[in-house]
Amino acid sequence: MENKLYTITIFSENSVGLLSRVSLIFTRRGINIESISASSCSIPGVTKWIITAVTNRELLDQVAKQVERCIEVLKVFVYDDDEIIYQEVALYKIETNLLFDEPHVESIIRKHSARILEIKRDFTVIEKTGHYRETEALFEELKRFNLKQFVRSGRVIVTQSPNEYITDYLVEQNRRIDRINDAND
Repeated sequence: MENKLYTITIFSENSVGLLSRVSLIFTRRGINIESISASSCSIPGVTKWIITAVTNRELLDQVAKQVERCIEVLKVFVYDDDEIIYQEVALYKIETNLLFDEPHVESIIRKHSARILEIKRDFTVIEKTGHYRETEALFEELKRFNLKQFVRSGRVIVTQSPNEYITDYLVEQNRRIDRINDAND
């Protein structure tokens, strides 16, 4: 099977030590995590993790099943890029005097549809939202101007589906519980 970049979402309780256990599952399978981000989601009390990794689908499906065995994990989903809408945010710090002394810097910022986030006496912070190749292209152009700092977030995603898959999953789980309770009565 072909290796490519996949996006994995993990819905879980916010639990100490879970990140360590999840990363260990990836490590044991020899899969490097390319990016990771986590935040609350539309369901109160549930954390949504977004992990990207380059591997093949078969191996990643095995990892997903193993991660789902962690008691705090509600559900894991694996996506190809065509199933999601995604972005990354990158921040670039340059010397402020470059905006005045190097006319190319401003045109580079405009060309990449980036924005100046903050201007201080000694430095300026530029923000670029986009896909990896877009944030990387701006990085490549700015690094020749003695880029002081650079950071890129992991992916943030929503699915192409009208609903969050975890919502549908939880509704189905509640139906199963109701059927079991009705059968036991």
